[in-house]
Amino acid sequence: MQCSCFQVLVAALALVAGLQLLYLALLSGLHGQDQRSHYAELFQGRQSLPSDGHKERLKQVLASGGSLDASRQFRIYQDMLRGTWDGKHSQDVVLVTHTSLSNLHHTQQLVERWRGPLSVALFAPNAAEVRLATVMVYALAALCAPIRQLVRLHLVCQADQVAAFPELEDHDEFARLQACGDVFAKLSRVGAGQRNYAMDVVNVSYPNNLLRNVARRAVGGHWMLVVDVDMVPSEGLREAFVALPRVADEGTPRVLVVPAFEIRHTRRIPGTKTELLQLYQVGEIRPFYEELCPRCQAPTNYSHWLNLPVGGPLRVAYEVEWRDPWEPFYIGASSVPHYDERFKQYGFNRISQACELHMAGYRFSVLSNAFLVHKGFKVASDFHAQKDAENQRNKVLFRQFKQELKIRYPTSSRRC
Repeated sequence: MQCSCFQVLVAALALVAGLQLLYLALLSGLHGQDQRSHYAELFQGRQSLPSDGHKERLKQVLASGGSLDASRQFRIYQDMLRGTWDGKHSQDVVLVTHTSLSNLHHTQQLVERWRGPLSVALFAPNAAEVRLATVMVYALAALCAPIRQLVRLHLVCQADQVAAFPELEDHDEFARLQACGDVFAKLSRVGAGQRNYAMDVVNVSYPNNLLRNVARRAVGGHWMLVVDVDMVPSEGLREAFVALPRVADEGTPRVLVVPAFEIRHTRRIPGTKTELLQLYQVGEIRPFYEELCPRCQAPTNYSHWLNLPVGGPLRVAYEVEWRDPWEPFYIGASSVPHYDERFKQYGFNRISQACELHMAGYRFSVLSNAFLVHKGFKVASDFHAQKDAENQRNKVLFRQFKQELKIRYPTSSRRC
């Protein structure tokens, strides 16, 4: 009887110990689940989520506080998203661009058409946009596999703004985002009706050249094509350039010009030169800036390019002299001069860099079947009200910049 009681006591103690272990295991599991739910609850209804690697990277980048630019006016969070591509294959071409939150939705088509590495600098001018930008970057990382794989994204804001990791109070921003398409649909709604460079914040300028330089930092030893975010490259441009015999192993540096066009209606963006020619013949396509500043793209020599034979591998078709005020889009080495970050808002931001290329001795060679298409015709009525005033301010700066180039390149016989 005494032995039996002892056995019952031992069994009871074992049961209690087992229950305690079970409780601790459940508690540990619930704690881990609670940590994961902080991520999951933002995407209500999702059955599975990607690994937390991108979440941890985002948290680390934000916790660093970013860094200030040279003027100490802007704060930079480099690589909030970091695509899995790297600098090991220097033959590749990185598509480099910049955008405000209202135009970030264009990156979806860029990723689909480019099918390779992209580097995007995103500008948020105030606290509300900084917070929304962080939320949307988080959503892109969580729900868009191609973005996670191909895009390196960097946030730029005013120096007195600090970005923070999304919290559960941001749940409403995520509630209806179930897939990648939902994220881009929301971004399209954010940008509806907004005009480029139209800043809603007083005394804040869109720092386009700073953004270009920030995005360039990710290029490493790759080649790069710097474009506006609402432009679409021709199909297979990246792959065709990678297959092109090397053109930079020469004594004189050069860039490879990609002719730019604009399209009236954006439902059908041409992918091949044959498609572009068909739309050009019916007036749906025209040279970029043809109405606003035909001289700005005239040296491209569109008539010659349009009459080149269609088909065959990508090649260098012809060479042209740079002349003011040409501002070509081009594929160049990562060593080309940086953009002057004093230029902000509208006017002279790209031509200043093209002018420096000319002064530095670069040649300008035009590619045969490659092209860019801007979404929509550029017309004066579409611009923001301050465009002309900004252009005049930057014109004065450009005159100063050209004098500085004479000092920077004292042996150059070229002038802008």
